Amino acid sequence: MDFVFHLLFPLIIVLMLWAAYAIVRRTRERRTAWESGLTASARVVRAWVTVQMVNNVARRIQWHEYDFTTADGLAVRFKESGGPTSREPGDETRVYYAGDEPDKATASEPQPGKDMFGMVFGLGVLGVGVIIITKVMIQYW
Repeated sequence: MDFVFHLLFPLIIVLMLWAAYAIVRRTRERRTAWESGLTASARVVRAWVTVQMVNNVARRIQWHEYDFTTADGLAVRFKESGGPTSREPGDETRVYYAGDEPDKATASEPQPGKDMFGMVFGLGVLGVGVIIITKVMIQYW
């Protein structure tokens, strides 16, 4: 039982903190791409769906791989999850990218309010999880 409180719970806390960092990082990358004002026409190279089982419920995640050329003539290919299911290989779409990091582009339409709400909600859930696990660990010690 000591294993759970001395090794497993701290590992879970570290993973939750990493997830929080990843949420903030991707939100900043998308915001930077939207605010740069740089856009390009991209082609969908590949589309696929992954399935995650969460509490015996299948969760489908739509993925797309895009190929575009920046204004500087640099060819870029990137993958992004969460796109519309109607997008198929060969379709053309607009991508937003930052000039210094075109590989961090996004093909989703700018929705800064929705993006910020998602980040705050995710950080809130992870924060509550870290607090609960920390309290349980302290009570055990």
